[in-house]
Amino acid sequence: MKVGIEVALQTLLAFFSILFITRILGRKQLSQLTVYEYINGITFGSIAGTLATDINQRTWQHLIGLLIFGILTYIISYICMVSTKAAQVIEGEAVLVIEDGKILEKNLQKFHYTSNDLNHLLRQKDIFDLKNVKYGILETTGEISIVKVAEQENVKVSDIGIIAKEEELQTEIIIMGGIIYENLKKRNISAKWLIGQLKAMGIKDIRDVFYASIDKDKQIYVDKMDDHLDSDLDIN
Repeated sequence: MKVGIEVALQTLLAFFSILFITRILGRKQLSQLTVYEYINGITFGSIAGTLATDINQRTWQHLIGLLIFGILTYIISYICMVSTKAAQVIEGEAVLVIEDGKILEKNLQKFHYTSNDLNHLLRQKDIFDLKNVKYGILETTGEISIVKVAEQENVKVSDIGIIAKEEELQTEIIIMGGIIYENLKKRNISAKWLIGQLKAMGIKDIRDVFYASIDKDKQIYVDKMDDHLDSDLDIN
């Protein structure tokens, strides 16, 4: 009876500890988790399970382990959020695996994927012909993002005599106020040009930019830090 009560109390402690820590860490759907986050979650649950059922060790020892693991996870998540380089090292990066209907084998091999794996992902997106794919990007979650050839979009614009404009990939150039210089080089633009464009848009300080991207026509999309939303908006 005493053991049963002890396990029940430890289980309650583990439950509310997990509830508290995961609330701080944020939430993602399982399909959105990277491999690192997935393994991290399993380890987290394992520690909590030990906290709930182990009566041979002191409860506070497992609780401290759980809290330290949660703190380390939070620190790593924050570093990945503010540093693109760190995120690429820890979580990996998305890779272009299809371009103009052609499979980029070397990029596919970086994920240890086969052509069968790729075709399986494409079928889940209702893609049965590679010629219909303009770009295919393998995400760090293992999912694939698709940009279709314009003529193959759901609305058959060619049937009504309209020339469809193909969607193009956007290149990230600013994340949380920091310029991604490597991507500027890919688009053949300079930081000076970028800052000039931002000033023309009324943005005097680059630190005010949360996210910015650019397309092949040098059209810039900007999302500022100080987005004003209705604080009373109920989305439930």
